[in-house]
Amino acid sequence: MSVRKREWTTPKGEAKSAWVVDYVGSNGKRHLKTFKLKKQADQFAATASVEVREGVHVADSASVTVSKAGALWISSGENAGLERSTVNQRKSHLEHHIKPLIGEVLLSKLTVPTVRDFEDRLRKEGRSPAMIKKVLTSLGSILSDASERGLAMRNPVRDIRGRRKGRDHRTERRQKGRVEVGVDIPTREEIKALVDALDTNWRPLLLTAIFTGMRSSELRGLRWQDVDLKRNQISVNQRADEFGEIGPPKSEAGVRTIPVPPLVVNALKEHMLRQEPGTALVFANPAGEPRSHTNIINKGLVPAMVRAGVVDADGKAKYSGMHALRHFYASWLINRKEDGGLGLPPKMVQERLGHASIVMTMDVYGHLFPRMDDGTELADAATALLT
Repeated sequence: MSVRKREWTTPKGEAKSAWVVDYVGSNGKRHLKTFKLKKQADQFAATASVEVREGVHVADSASVTVSKAGALWISSGENAGLERSTVNQRKSHLEHHIKPLIGEVLLSKLTVPTVRDFEDRLRKEGRSPAMIKKVLTSLGSILSDASERGLAMRNPVRDIRGRRKGRDHRTERRQKGRVEVGVDIPTREEIKALVDALDTNWRPLLLTAIFTGMRSSELRGLRWQDVDLKRNQISVNQRADEFGEIGPPKSEAGVRTIPVPPLVVNALKEHMLRQEPGTALVFANPAGEPRSHTNIINKGLVPAMVRAGVVDADGKAKYSGMHALRHFYASWLINRKEDGGLGLPPKMVQERLGHASIVMTMDVYGHLFPRMDDGTELADAATALLT
């Protein structure tokens, strides 16, 4: 590998000069790379010589643009069978955030300063901190996929994350999403008011959500064959995604059996009698298909909140998402000893919620402290809550 100065005269008689790095790449081919300054040429030569020696160097001529790598990344996800919502999110990040700013940049030219500049531009153009974090994660994933294809040997996103890891971990621990009663979790009084305000159409679904903590997707994919009205329990074996497609739960831990109180069992029995015979899904729409999440929120939960008086200063529903009911269920499991039952230990709360990790459970609900369970206290606890 050599660094030499090249001098020439343009057709207009102007004297020009540049510094050229002449080297043989990892593929055995000769490459020339030109720099304006000798310092830049020397820096490149030092880095390239190490990469060539280790067999990981990718020359500009063998590199591809971020846009091209992004397209390959999306194709990888589709071929791997990722959910449509995940693939759509990849496409959104690429089309709306990555391509407009650095889409034409070669992967071989992506450096830590380049990624930092990209991050700053995202911020200046009004992207939220949460969106910036997601987009950078996608960019890092694009580079990892390109690396596996031999199109990139450096991942500056990973390098940045490595340097920030300690600092971000401390910040994350301070800002961890612990939920609070009355802010993220409906209070017991609010739940009582909500239950009283439920109409016939939405009462079975929302009662099930309150007293099982099932995710919206799990409720929408629930089958009658997974509901045991004699044993007072529901088994979660599948879910419906945002497009109504049926698939397995989010993780292996999502497959679980949840005991339910008589209040829910009675509501489901009445619901079964009103439903069209032969309907497979418990909470199907009139066509027998999974209800949409938006439909449940806008026509079920939000109107019930308003009728119950569970509203904010503007008179709008105080809790506009189904996850608020899931949060309530978790807090109820933990503090049920106040209802005459026994609060559950963290591991059992994790299992009831279908969390893949006990860490997740404790990060969000650990401050609400738990105790022990025999699985038979649900009826007394539900009665105590609603009376």
